[in-house]
Amino acid sequence: MKLTPTPVRLIIASAILITALDNAAFFRNALATFGQQADGKLYIASLGVVLFCIHLVLLALFTAGPLLKPVLTLLFLVAAAAAYFMDTYNVIIDSDMINNALSTNWAETRDLLTLKLLLYLALAGVLPVILVWRITIPKIGLRAALRSRVVLIAVALATIGAMVFASSGFYASYFREHKSLRYYANPVTPLYSLVRYVKSRSKSASGELTRIGSDATVVQEHPDHELVVMVVGETARADRLSLNGYARTTTPELAANDVVSFTHVSSCGTSTAVSVPCMFAVYDRSGFSDDKAATTENVLDILHRAGVNVLWRDNNSSSKGVATRVPSEDFRTPENNPVCDVECRDVGMLAGLQDYIDQHRNGDILIVLHQMGSHGPAYYKRYPPEYRRFEPTCDTSELDSCTPEQISNAYDNTILYTDHFLSEVIDLLRANDDTFETALVYVSDHGESLGESGVYLHGLPYFVAPDAQTHVAAVMWLGRHFVDVDNAALRRITDAPLSHDNLFHTLLGLFEVDSTIYDAQRDIMNIARAASAPHVR
Repeated sequence: MKLTPTPVRLIIASAILITALDNAAFFRNALATFGQQADGKLYIASLGVVLFCIHLVLLALFTAGPLLKPVLTLLFLVAAAAAYFMDTYNVIIDSDMINNALSTNWAETRDLLTLKLLLYLALAGVLPVILVWRITIPKIGLRAALRSRVVLIAVALATIGAMVFASSGFYASYFREHKSLRYYANPVTPLYSLVRYVKSRSKSASGELTRIGSDATVVQEHPDHELVVMVVGETARADRLSLNGYARTTTPELAANDVVSFTHVSSCGTSTAVSVPCMFAVYDRSGFSDDKAATTENVLDILHRAGVNVLWRDNNSSSKGVATRVPSEDFRTPENNPVCDVECRDVGMLAGLQDYIDQHRNGDILIVLHQMGSHGPAYYKRYPPEYRRFEPTCDTSELDSCTPEQISNAYDNTILYTDHFLSEVIDLLRANDDTFETALVYVSDHGESLGESGVYLHGLPYFVAPDAQTHVAAVMWLGRHFVDVDNAALRRITDAPLSHDNLFHTLLGLFEVDSTIYDAQRDIMNIARAASAPHVR
């Protein structure tokens, strides 16, 4: 018997396809979580039925009348794209991930455009959309259409209720202890996250800029001016620096420069779009939000207003709004960056900096360099051929097609190149050590998962993110003229628990800024002074 196409039948068919085609990551993680339990497979089947019913309810609510096919088109395409990233990298598409994706430049986006992604979009997205638009649905009366949808929603809700009631103990545990698993529901989570992101952006756009640190002044007690280079690292894990005990020699040049590496530094977020604004913000991680960052001045604004010469140079996607009100330069193209091959290199950001320093010798200087660093998944592009020391490497963005050893080798080569770049920064600072109090501050924005527990890249919600994504590399080096704190003093606090929350106050302290907004207890320099006090004779 041939079934006549109706909106409800199309909704049911679409819900089946979305649940089956686009939720492999959800079921894979559910199997890893519950598969070993006595009734684990039954519980997973129950979750599948509930997820299918949720799709039914949402489709029935938001596909009325002429919206049916356009909404289904959007859902199939969004779900297919989300499925690719969740299946391939085991990431979660939350609002922070959407923020990060929309802040990404074309070069980074290009690294993600793989054949596998195109196949996902074609088979799970475009093909169902074509089928949807080829179906001719006869018109039915408003009352009949409404009645059929109400019945569908009622049956779906009743089924959900029956599933939960039948396994109440399991669902109580699921909702209480397995929040991270719910984030893999596709496309429910991506769409919910998109709504949250749009709401947050709208709030930020309508807010006025709040001025902070209005009383900030630079103390003029010392005759020497400060020259500080702050390097914002990208995707550097603390445990991959040989400075921190990693078995491979990934930081030989930094070791030769007698730098101080802090071994217990936590990031503010797990993505660039969150961590970069947060590390320069006055807010702690617990109080930080995108709209606060967009509507409140940051430490660069305070320093700039206090008379410090601030310059931001970027070889990443952007400053994420941090450098909006200070001089900034883009080093992602050969127009400014003289060191480019398959992509423009971080070392190129040093071009012309000595001239800039010479032009501002009568004042304090803060130069911020935003690295491309170890940005994945195309780790093999992040270093020139001469730094391909660890082999064999993963030479593709499709990390799931590489062995763990290949991924690890490629990633370690990126750390090796960052080691060289930071050493070049120190050479620049050392060349100016006679006329400035010089310092290097390097902090990575977040870490990276390299396939541990099946997770790749970064961006997981902070509460479930592994240490690999939140335990970041951080290094400091002080020139020989820095007043009352030296590298030996910093070395006494290398194992202290620190975080991005310390950076705001550390930068103010480095430039001896006097302000009520400054918290000396969070200034790494002041923490080192306190730790060194018993050693002073």
